[in-house]
Amino acid sequence: MGLTRLTGAAVLAGVTALIAPVGVTAAWAEPLRIEITDGVIEPLPFAAPAFQAETSGAGQYAAEIARLVAADLAGTGLFREIPPSAFISNVTSFASPVAYEDWRAINAQALITGAVSENGGNISVKFRVFDVFSGQQLGDGLQFGGSATAWRRMAHKVADVVYSRITGESGYFDSRVVFVSESGPKNARRKRLAVMDYDGANVQFLTDSSSLVLAPRFSPAGDKVLYTSYETGFPQVNVLDVNSVTKRILSSKEGTMTFAPRFSPDGSRVVYSLSAGGNTDIYTMNVNGGGEQRLTSSPSIETAPSYSPDGQYIVFESDRSGTQQLYIMSAGGGEARRISFGPGRYGTPVWSPRGDLIAFTKQNSGRFHIGVMRTDGSEERLLTASFLDEGPTWSPNGRVIMFTRESQGASGAPALYSVDISGRNLRRVVTDGPASDPAWSPLLK
Repeated sequence: MGLTRLTGAAVLAGVTALIAPVGVTAAWAEPLRIEITDGVIEPLPFAAPAFQAETSGAGQYAAEIARLVAADLAGTGLFREIPPSAFISNVTSFASPVAYEDWRAINAQALITGAVSENGGNISVKFRVFDVFSGQQLGDGLQFGGSATAWRRMAHKVADVVYSRITGESGYFDSRVVFVSESGPKNARRKRLAVMDYDGANVQFLTDSSSLVLAPRFSPAGDKVLYTSYETGFPQVNVLDVNSVTKRILSSKEGTMTFAPRFSPDGSRVVYSLSAGGNTDIYTMNVNGGGEQRLTSSPSIETAPSYSPDGQYIVFESDRSGTQQLYIMSAGGGEARRISFGPGRYGTPVWSPRGDLIAFTKQNSGRFHIGVMRTDGSEERLLTASFLDEGPTWSPNGRVIMFTRESQGASGAPALYSVDISGRNLRRVVTDGPASDPAWSPLLK
């Protein structure tokens, strides 16, 4: 994996020419659809023949884009790619009619076809999705265009459209993850902020390793990152502009420490923990400074706050009951309601972007778990179990959770993993070296 130093707007360099319809929409009575439930799902078999290269310089991009689209879909656990070796016929032209019988014969339920053209360093990708068994096209064909260097983004956008048309839900492939990249021996780790595609590609660094950094969090627009830095010798919340890679301390008061920050849903405020005089409480302030408001006042430790998607409530962890548990309060502060009652300790709660679930870290009987529960604390479900799992973050569509898993022993190191909300499809996210504290961005624009 190539690692490069971030420069300017390279992090969010995007697709410049966006969606345009290709062809017409066909009508169908019962469209192909995966009904996503918490039960075991039989992956839907799909075929993704190599995209057609319509110009001489497009061959490499056509092959790579088709492979990445297939990898995105198969990686969800909801889809199963039929290998090209099983194909009876191939697509030789984007305009050719689909030989549905040949695809039905190999049990393909969905077919994705595409074509790529290249001109002067820019590429154009057009594609269609077909319901093989009904013999119908699923919606309009679409076209994306932009710099050839953004071919991965275009592939992710194609996969998002396919995912959405078959599941009825938004995708999450065209997104990024900010995390802590670690290096060096276990007892002297160097840490710096980095950002990557959701699948671990295109890593770019946001800070150097001169000071300890922790807990990065994307803004709702994906243009800023909050994180905790020890650059001053004490933990302080910093705000970093992703495009310019400039940073500033959010708030600095002598004798205080600030940490565990998160943005409000509209991006205008930051909620965080402030420790002063041996007491830790939750505060909020304007993202540009000022307007500080104390939300809790208790001799206990109150930390890890996370807003509900509508901005009306905050979930946080507290040991006010004697053990680490989860509580919900109004976004303006006031009385808090406990929602965790199972055995063990609960921490790092994060509200789902859908608003229906809260993800958390749980420690019980010597094991760590990533779990989810309803916002009233009901239907608790543990998704993982290991020596150390912690720090969940939600995909933009609320269907997948990424987290840190640390291995045991002197050579143990943190790595990033993902799991869907039913506890299926546990996967390691490949990074070049140890990695921790992931935070998912919204879908890119």
